[in-house]
Amino acid sequence: MKILPKVKVGLEKKFQKVLKTPDSFAFFEAIHDFIEHIEVNTLTATLSSNTKANIALNIPNKYNHLKQIYQALEDANTKSDADLGHTRYAVLNEIKKIQNNDVSESNTFWKKRDLFRKLVGEIYQKLIPTEV
Repeated sequence: MKILPKVKVGLEKKFQKVLKTPDSFAFFEAIHDFIEHIEVNTLTATLSSNTKANIALNIPNKYNHLKQIYQALEDANTKSDADLGHTRYAVLNEIKKIQNNDVSESNTFWKKRDLFRKLVGEIYQKLIPTEV
């Protein structure tokens, strides 16, 4: 799938922001913005589990890990009494702790921040293979 130049430039900016943002809540916001750019511009088809290459590289699962961060930040900004389910609720709690500067190695999302940075790079590489 050919990515439009404007979308490609936007994705590059979001990717660079993730790489340059220090470990903080802002880092997770940068991941949110990166995933949001992918979702808004319907680039997810490139990451689907319908291709053997994506399955071999575990791309759908890697993208889903990042999408949990995106969804948690969306949930945090939404006032709702709806049942989020156990996984979404747990992720939301971890992200809220980071937002409140309650960071420790017992927080699974804080502990995995280097992994998340790596996953963003792999997703970016899959979307724009000649750039990285």
